[in-house]
Amino acid sequence: MYDPTVARLTYRALLGRRRALILGALPLLLIVISVAVRALTGADDQTASDVLGGFALATMVPIIGVIAGTGAIGPEIDDGSVVYLLSKPLKRPTIIFTKLIVAIAVTMVFSAVPTLIAGLILNGNGQQIAVAYTVAALVSSIAYSALFLLLGTVSRHAVVFGLVYALVWEALFGSLVPGARTLSVQQWSLAVAHKMAGGDLVTSEVGLPTATVLLVAVTVLATWYAGQKLRSLTLAGEE
Repeated sequence: MYDPTVARLTYRALLGRRRALILGALPLLLIVISVAVRALTGADDQTASDVLGGFALATMVPIIGVIAGTGAIGPEIDDGSVVYLLSKPLKRPTIIFTKLIVAIAVTMVFSAVPTLIAGLILNGNGQQIAVAYTVAALVSSIAYSALFLLLGTVSRHAVVFGLVYALVWEALFGSLVPGARTLSVQQWSLAVAHKMAGGDLVTSEVGLPTATVLLVAVTVLATWYAGQKLRSLTLAGEE
């Protein structure tokens, strides 16, 4: 189910100089903000939760997920180079699964690691806030990668749609419309963080059992459908 050659090519595409600079910009900004906040306010649990929840989890993680998820396959489909990959004796689900693993790994490294560092800077992991939000970043990285990888297979405007979902649906509607929060990867991952942190500093509109089911369902279904779309693309090319 995992092909090292496909993984190497995908890593090379995602971590090229230009894309790596884009991926590293938000994590660097998070660290700078955390250092500034700590210097100005000192170690405060509520402030740490606000920064990690409001910037790291609500903005940084989904945007990095968009870049990594869509970038794992979208450019190859857009420029037609995916034909060379599909001509190899590889099962289409193997290609999708491999690219998903790469997208997840890249998203985790560029989101969960800086989230942990920022949390330690802000309050030294008081009340397990840093660890809780780091786990939330890890969990959401999986779902975002699968969701945005699917977008990369079905649309030439995957980045635009991904950013609309991340910044408009989750950040705007998710904070204003109660019903929209149930359909939010951010809220699902916050349910996991709430379980780890305890108390009221980390909250979610979705219960942990529901969040777990939805996270797994979205990841599995998005990955499966991406494989189906890639298979149909192959058939169209063969015809």
